[in-house]
Amino acid sequence: MDCPACGSPVTLEVGPDRPLSTSLSDAVLAAEEDEHIEVIRDCWDCGWHETRALRVASIDTTAGDETAVERAALIDEITDELAEIDQVATLEELLTEARRQRRADPVTTDTDGNATE
Repeated sequence: MDCPACGSPVTLEVGPDRPLSTSLSDAVLAAEEDEHIEVIRDCWDCGWHETRALRVASIDTTAGDETAVERAALIDEITDELAEIDQVATLEELLTEARRQRRADPVTTDTDGNATE
């Protein structure tokens, strides 16, 4: 976008509490219901500035794989839990156990030829 005052390019920042590299579309898609998103535009040539506040009133989704969403949430939870573990030996034990369980779980093949658990 160009500055409405002087025509120079403007910078766009999405906040609060988001990295400077966050795009507006990423912020909107990651938002929760009733969350506020600030969009700040600045022209560094003439000093023009605009702040807009967006509020996510509701979220409607029309498609999605519930299993994939549930799996992604579990992976995030596991990753957060692992990040809290400081001892390498504990992490190695968890990895060994996860691999052991994965080998022990029977994998079946459906009629389409796709492996499923």
